[in-house]
Amino acid sequence: MKSITIKGSERESVGKAATRVARNAGMVPCVLYGGDQPVHFNAEESAFKNLVYTPNVHTVVIDLAGKTYEAILQDIQFHPVSDKILHIDFYQLDPAKEITMEVPVKVVGKSKGVMEGGVLRLNLRKLKVRALPANLPDFVEADITELEMGNKLYVTKLPTENFKLLHPENTVVAQVRISRAAMKAAQEAAKAAKAPAKGKKK
Repeated sequence: MKSITIKGSERESVGKAATRVARNAGMVPCVLYGGDQPVHFNAEESAFKNLVYTPNVHTVVIDLAGKTYEAILQDIQFHPVSDKILHIDFYQLDPAKEITMEVPVKVVGKSKGVMEGGVLRLNLRKLKVRALPANLPDFVEADITELEMGNKLYVTKLPTENFKLLHPENTVVAQVRISRAAMKAAQEAAKAAKAPAKGKKK
């Protein structure tokens, strides 16, 4: 999985007053959990643009004056009116311990059913995976090539190299539905087949 670096500075005071001052200065108060003890730090709000406002997922390298930690975003709080970031929690990664994350589904291929007039529906845009940090995928590939009209793509058909998918076997990732136009055409074709040929004597 791709990683981005967030540069920040440790904060000595963690009270409400210090938090308010940090936010007024355009900083986001953050906490890093998962180590021996929580690490409190501030980082510029602009530093989170490529982490928060994107459909992609990343691991994070937190750089605090040269001291680095590898982590993932665990929780984020937004202002209910302005939508500004109020606070972020990170979780420190251990290279030897598996971690659970949600990653995007990447659709590949051209469905036979769609080419015949069906409509592709993506039931899940993200899937929950579990893996060692080094094996976390950027996305899970969903090949829809063999999907015909009315077919479903189950989670069991997805490639899972070096990671596990944490979903029941009957989970539907994508399906091809019969469109109204295709259904109408099929009904008209069926009526035409039943109708007696013109000019045929009874």
